[in-house]
Amino acid sequence: MPIVAQSTDTTDWVSRFADEVIEESERRAPGKPVVVASGLSPSGPIHLGNLREVMTPHLVADEIRRRGHQVRHLISWDDYDRYRKVPAGIAGVDQAEWAEHIGKPLTSVPAPKGSEYPNWAEHFKAAMTESLAELGVEFDGISQTEQYTSGAYREQILHAMRHRADIDAILDQYRTKKAPAKKQQQKAVDEAELEAEEGSGAAAEDDGSSGSAGYFPYKPYCGDCGKDLTTVTSYDDDTTELTYTCTACDFTETVRLSEFNRGKLVWKVDWPMRWAYEGVIFEPSGVDHSSPGSSFQVGGQIVGIFGGERPIGPMYAFVGISGMAKMSSSRGGVPTPADALKIMEPQLLRWLYARRRPNQSFKIAFDQEIQRLYDEWDKLGAKVAEGSALPADIAAHTRAVGTAAGELPKTPRPLPYRTLASVADITAGHSDQALRILSELDPEQPLASLDEARPRYDKAEAWINTHVPADQRTVVREEPDAELLKSLDEASRQSLRLLLDGLAEQWSLDGLTHLVYGVPKVQAGFSADATPKELPPEIKMAQRTFFALLYHLLVGRDTGPRLPTLLLAVGQDRVRRLLGE
Repeated sequence: MPIVAQSTDTTDWVSRFADEVIEESERRAPGKPVVVASGLSPSGPIHLGNLREVMTPHLVADEIRRRGHQVRHLISWDDYDRYRKVPAGIAGVDQAEWAEHIGKPLTSVPAPKGSEYPNWAEHFKAAMTESLAELGVEFDGISQTEQYTSGAYREQILHAMRHRADIDAILDQYRTKKAPAKKQQQKAVDEAELEAEEGSGAAAEDDGSSGSAGYFPYKPYCGDCGKDLTTVTSYDDDTTELTYTCTACDFTETVRLSEFNRGKLVWKVDWPMRWAYEGVIFEPSGVDHSSPGSSFQVGGQIVGIFGGERPIGPMYAFVGISGMAKMSSSRGGVPTPADALKIMEPQLLRWLYARRRPNQSFKIAFDQEIQRLYDEWDKLGAKVAEGSALPADIAAHTRAVGTAAGELPKTPRPLPYRTLASVADITAGHSDQALRILSELDPEQPLASLDEARPRYDKAEAWINTHVPADQRTVVREEPDAELLKSLDEASRQSLRLLLDGLAEQWSLDGLTHLVYGVPKVQAGFSADATPKELPPEIKMAQRTFFALLYHLLVGRDTGPRLPTLLLAVGQDRVRRLLGE
């Protein structure tokens, strides 16, 4: 059953864009499905910054579907783009060997060694496609290799060549302008424009070939070496005969463009051509497109040559990673959606993109911050359930937990992520021990199977195993620290006695929480139930000292997992032995 987002609040950016897109679609193409679009270049691992290129239109498209409209979300795989550079850190890829393929279409470059896919583009598309399915993203994929090599764009290419002077005049408005200062922002998909900025030697890939023979917005791939290091030397509009030379191998060829399918329009012409061809109403782009001369701005003028209009196009901001630098898909070593989905449920990842307006940057946590994010997510879920959440927060939550098609699969018993992580840490992969501890968290509703806590438990375990350094992992002592126990003063011994006396009666997560926080209060003459307002400041210091003592006696460190969880994990008998009973 479809889920209806429950907000018309002005801070709900998705609803606002949906209103605008529906109205614009009815003006441009009444009675036809609304078309939104994304573009992804499988030039390397498709990272979490690129995901914003997909999630922004996905959320808008999904809202439009919830309202009963037909909508298509197109993802153009820019797999006919040139292979610009060999990304670092890709398993099965030798830098020197793969550098030989620079200049070829991505679909003509071999996949990394050991891959099951036929070429470079398909290898990286596959991982992203799998992640999008897990995230509930419905889309129509379009391979630009298939479009160009099948001749689907033939008329558009011939039209661009006939109107090359008009295109050149538009581009010329920006060629003499001073290049804007480089922004510390992310441009997630525009590989061709990035190539022009970095001066990779692609014969003016951004604008097209320009020389004594004139300007041409089309670039052939060489019939000999397969690379795009080509220059068009002549073209006849009547016969469509085109001659080019290749600077890489000195190959020269004359072809009839009306029959030739081994080339593509240059990026700043290709993108607006597709807007017109597909009838795109909404497509976001990275913030660098807001600069004069950028592809989105120039495309807004060139699209008219193809009889179309520029789509509604919000600029989206940088997506960061806790503790990591700016992402680039052509450099490798950056987290992908698949990496994130190993340690967090799809609902949480969807929420991170849904709750922030496209022009707001945010970070995705792979460090300890993920525990706080999960706490925030769970608190929001509780507020939504009790009806106390704000309308915009309800809308973001609704968009995160499902789509117009229904709810995403979820964890039956969503126990706190930090608790699950602590249990996974302490038990080191022993599922029977994990189940024992988790079943004791709430004795009135014991967990009968780990499956009830999955997939959240598996995500937390993966986070512990892959993102927590070995020296921060928890290792419970095998034997009591006799020397430390012998050195304790009377007050410390009394605090341990109070804890041990209450273990049996308070053996649950809530009970142990009450007990460990209550011991210092009782020692100071207060009730274990006394609130912070009723206590002097020194009680907090006494609690920290008591906690540090327990950590040292149990795990040999000053800190560790939350003590109630740790005590449950260690078990009553072992706790008593390690605390000197």
